[in-house]
Amino acid sequence: MLTPVALSQSAAHRSARAVPSVRAGRDAARCSTCAMRQLCMPQGLRAEDLPKLEALICNARTVRRGEALYRTGDPFDNLYAVRSGALKTVMAHRLGREQVTGLKLAGEPLGLDGISTDHHACSAVALEDSSVCIVPYPALKRLCREIGSMQDRLHKLMGDQIVREAKQMMVLGSQSADERVAAFLVDVSERNAQRGYSSNEFNLRMTREEMGSYLGITLETVSRTLSRFQKRGLIDTQGKFIRIVDFDGLRQL
Repeated sequence: MLTPVALSQSAAHRSARAVPSVRAGRDAARCSTCAMRQLCMPQGLRAEDLPKLEALICNARTVRRGEALYRTGDPFDNLYAVRSGALKTVMAHRLGREQVTGLKLAGEPLGLDGISTDHHACSAVALEDSSVCIVPYPALKRLCREIGSMQDRLHKLMGDQIVREAKQMMVLGSQSADERVAAFLVDVSERNAQRGYSSNEFNLRMTREEMGSYLGITLETVSRTLSRFQKRGLIDTQGKFIRIVDFDGLRQL
């Protein structure tokens, strides 16, 4: 079994925080018993290749709410797959203001931003107590050379991220506040359905402020828009809890 590569942290980050952002506790990560395997595992993986994949993804780590899995500028050693919970990706402006750039749910990859420069371009922070599977990147590249379906899966993950970021640019560049919030709610609903969760009732992992940062609008605009949707009978909202009442109405927006 391959030894997992430890998360690297910058010296400044280590000195700034006495408590590590990733808990030391580790659990064995077995793809064959994971509830998210249909989202993570490559299509067409042969039964005899599964032990190789499980030997590669040999540990899961817990990331507590508000803690960083990695930070901008950290050396890139691993890819990650969200096993449970949810994380946000964040980039910092030169003046120190942070911009939420992504929401990662169970079964989705993290860390692809580090491949190009060998350093992470953004930070990944847990929105709730979460766990991730660790995928040492050098070992993954070797496995991709042995198993063609693994290489295909990695390329598709990269392609999916490019498409998602392009869609987000379109949202920020051409849609109104109502359209942005409606698109976000529909997106979360559809992603929940893919995971076997309820598509019309769910808790938003992000705060209103984080939603505003992600959608390029203010906290106040998010709150007013959700209130307006509720008055129009599109949704019912109580805090972070959302119940979608009128899917067609949201999709029309």
